[in-house]
Amino acid sequence: MGRLIIVSNRVQPTNPDDGGGSQGGLSVALSAALRETGGIWFGWSGNVTEHFTGGIHFEKSGDITTAIVDLEAKDVEEYYSGYANCTIWPLFHYRLDLAHYDRAFANGYERVNQRLAETLIPLVEQDDLVWVNDYHLMPLGDHIRKLGRRNRLGFFLHIPWPPMRLLLSLPSHRQLVELLLAYDVVGFQADDWLQSFLDYLRVQFGLEMDEDGRVAWNGRTVQLVVCPVGLDAEEFKAISLSRAAQTVHKSMVKSAAGRTMIIGVDRLDHSKGVQERFQAYERLLSTHPELHEQIYLLQISPPSRDELGQYQEIRSGLEALSGHINGAYASPRWVPIRYVNQAYDRATLAGIYRAARVGLVTPLRDGMNIVAKEYVAAQDSDDPGVLILSRFAGAAAQLTEALLVNPYSSEEVSEAIAQALAMPRPERQRRWQQLNDIVTSQDAGWWCKIFVSFLIGSPR
Repeated sequence: MGRLIIVSNRVQPTNPDDGGGSQGGLSVALSAALRETGGIWFGWSGNVTEHFTGGIHFEKSGDITTAIVDLEAKDVEEYYSGYANCTIWPLFHYRLDLAHYDRAFANGYERVNQRLAETLIPLVEQDDLVWVNDYHLMPLGDHIRKLGRRNRLGFFLHIPWPPMRLLLSLPSHRQLVELLLAYDVVGFQADDWLQSFLDYLRVQFGLEMDEDGRVAWNGRTVQLVVCPVGLDAEEFKAISLSRAAQTVHKSMVKSAAGRTMIIGVDRLDHSKGVQERFQAYERLLSTHPELHEQIYLLQISPPSRDELGQYQEIRSGLEALSGHINGAYASPRWVPIRYVNQAYDRATLAGIYRAARVGLVTPLRDGMNIVAKEYVAAQDSDDPGVLILSRFAGAAAQLTEALLVNPYSSEEVSEAIAQALAMPRPERQRRWQQLNDIVTSQDAGWWCKIFVSFLIGSPR
C-alpha cells in the first residue's frame, strides 16, 4: 500500500494545539483520519484567484501534507454556491422545493472537478489510495480514470442519498450515478442511504448487489459499504477536560443562575430543523408552565453560506421566531432562548456541552451529525446529560439510547424535552454509558480503518 490521498472540497487541517478551531464535522473527521495514516489532503483553499493556474500551495504538519488550490470567482459561483449547494444539497436533503437547476451550474461543477483532477494527478504515485469525500466531488474519480490512472479510488458520501423518485428530478441523474460507478468503493453513512442508491441501480440500470456488497458494472466491480463517520472521541474528551473548556463550563454554570440549560448547535440550514425546534420549545413552555424560569435553550447557529439568499431568510426567520418566544414568555429575570449567530472553537463548545442537561439534535434530515457524538463525548460520566436525537439523522442508527424523535412533531419533541429534564440520574448514566461506548469504539480512526480496508481490497 502506498500513501493515502484524501480529497475534499475544503482543506482545513486541525492543529492539535489550537482546540480544533471552528471546523465542521467533515473536516474534523478527515483530520483525525489522516493523523491515523499520514498522507496528503488535497482540495480547495477557500480562496479566490483571478485566473485558475493549478498552482498548489503545500504545507506539512507532522505526517500530513496539505495541498490546496485557489479557484476563480466563476468556479465558486457555479460549482460551489451553484450546483453543490443550490442543486445537490437541497435535493439530497429531500427539499425538492429549494433545489435550483441551471445548466451553467452543472457545467461549472464538471469544469471544476476536471481541473481538480488534472491538478491532483501529478501528486499521485502508482500505489497510492485516493479517497474522495462528499457531494462536491462526485465526478472526480471518473476524471482521474480518463486521465489514465488505475489507482484504487474510493468515494464517501457524507450527506443522505435521496429516494429515486426525488433523484429523477435531477436532469443529469443517470450521468451522476454512472460517475459514482467509476470508483472502486462507494461508502454511505447509513443503510437507508445505501438502500436508496440500490433502488436506483435496480430500476434504472438493472443491477443487483451480491451478498458481499458488490455491484458489477462495465467489466468492473464496485464495492458498496455502510460505514458511519466517527468523532475523534478521545481527543474531544481530552479537549472537554482542558483548562479552556473547564473555564467555559464554570462560566456557563454561573450564568445559568441555577437554571437548567438545553443546548442546540447547528449551522444555519433548512435541513437542521432549528425553526421546528423553536416551535417545539415554545410548545413545551405553553404546556409546562412549571418550567418557566427553570430552563433555557441556548441555540448556537453559525452563519452558513451567507452569500445565498435562502440562508439569509433562515437567519431572519429564526431571529423573528426567537424574539416572538422571548417576548411571549420572558420575565425581568429570565430569557427562555439565548440565540447566538457565531462560531466557537471546540474547547468552548465542549465546555458548553458539558454544562447542558439536554442536547437537542433534531435535524429534518442529516447524513450523520457529529454534534450528537460531541455532546455525548463531553459529558460528565457521574452526572451526564440526555441526548435527544432526530430519527432522520444518520447517527440515530448508532445512538439508539438517545431519546429518538420525529423533528416534524413539535408535540413529540416537547415531550422528549420534558422526559429528559425529569430523567433520574441512574437512567441518564445507563443511557450515556451505552452511547459513550459507541462513540468511543466507532470513532474516526475506526471509520478510517474500515473504509481504507475496503479500499485496499481486504475488508475487516
